[in-house]
Amino acid sequence: MLVIRRLVDRRRSYTALFLKGEKPRIFPTDDAQHARILQIYKQDRRYEGVCNDFTDFKIGQNTPE
Repeated sequence: MLVIRRLVDRRRSYTALFLKGEKPRIFPTDDAQHARILQIYKQDRRYEGVCNDFTDFKIGQNTPE
């Protein structure tokens, strides 16, 4: 499974790609570049048949009260 995360320090922001058994790939990106990476890897919204944070954590779904 590919995990994509946004990392931010005081000066820069980064995109980190994590694959099991591989060294993390971390590189500087701005917000637009990070959003495009999420879009390419189908991590920017819910997709049928794709596991991502939107399916794992039910982001964007209404929760019953």
